[in-house]
Amino acid sequence: MKLDGKNMVVTGGASGIGRATVQTLCAAGARVFLGDINEDGGAQTVSLAGKAAVFHHLDLTDDDSIAGFATTVLAEAGQIDAVVNVAGWDIIQPFIENTPEFWDKIIAINLMGPIKFTRAFLEPMIERNAGKIVSVSSDAGRVGSMGETVYAGAKGGIIAFTKSLAREMARHRINVNCVCPGPTNTPLFANQPERMQQALTRAIPFRRVAEPGEIADAILFFASGRSDYLTGQVLSVSGGLTMVD
Repeated sequence: MKLDGKNMVVTGGASGIGRATVQTLCAAGARVFLGDINEDGGAQTVSLAGKAAVFHHLDLTDDDSIAGFATTVLAEAGQIDAVVNVAGWDIIQPFIENTPEFWDKIIAINLMGPIKFTRAFLEPMIERNAGKIVSVSSDAGRVGSMGETVYAGAKGGIIAFTKSLAREMARHRINVNCVCPGPTNTPLFANQPERMQQALTRAIPFRRVAEPGEIADAILFFASGRSDYLTGQVLSVSGGLTMVD
């Protein structure tokens, strides 16, 4: 899958699935503008991905930061061919122990962030009648997850957002799709208690968690021309943990 001459934006590009996505898209020939609040991590991603990667600071909880990122990138790139929403955040915690501040942060990063970020790049795509939007949700948003109730709600919202936006954007030839990872070998997963990591691994039919690059490969598919007749779709990449009709 070649992306030569394509310009793409990726949120959460400083680590984990976001970093792997930047590397994968760059390796396929795209020029990738990555955003993250972690500037050191963003610089490391650029060093790994090469000259085709460009980092700019991005805080998805700050409207001005999103607007500034979009203005800067559109001025540098001229046009954006794909918007990839990867950034996410969570802490495993029983719902009854959640604070309202925790809810607000979960929703701001995992639901409203992708919504606002997508909107910032949507009008130029509509004008061109072309573009790809790929959002990373979670299998927690499809089937629920203990200790991640509000996170699952936010990720379920991304799935619904994907399907509804796909219907609205079809007339403009803009594809809108969603990737749902299962447990993946990321810093977020590494921060979970070891017993939880082991339990999740045992529950996966393949008996291992995903590597970030395996999620990035699914994102590459949706960002490429190979998915031109697919829109409104939700793809679980979970080693068989989640088998949803």
